[in-house]
Amino acid sequence: MRYLYSVAIGAGLGAGSVFMHASLVPFGLIFVLLATVAGVWSIGRMWGGKTLRIVASIAWTVVVLRAGFPGINDEYLIEGTAVGISLINVGFMALVLAILLPV
Repeated sequence: MRYLYSVAIGAGLGAGSVFMHASLVPFGLIFVLLATVAGVWSIGRMWGGKTLRIVASIAWTVVVLRAGFPGINDEYLIEGTAVGISLINVGFMALVLAILLPV
């Protein structure tokens, strides 16, 4: 069950990141990155173990990368602007930080 919760929380953080990153530039991006680090870190803090943080990070990555590709009607949820590219690049660095932080 913990793995399913980790996937759900990671996917929820990813969806929130996709929808909030472009609001109130740059504060939306900063908020999303801090929320991602805190959310993934708290999964390991709550249930213990680096494996659950990795599972949540993979779910976040799948959601964010899927949002960067065109949809059915060629819409992009993450645009190729500086904010969108920063979400993907700095988001991955934030996930690595969240995984490596001690519990």
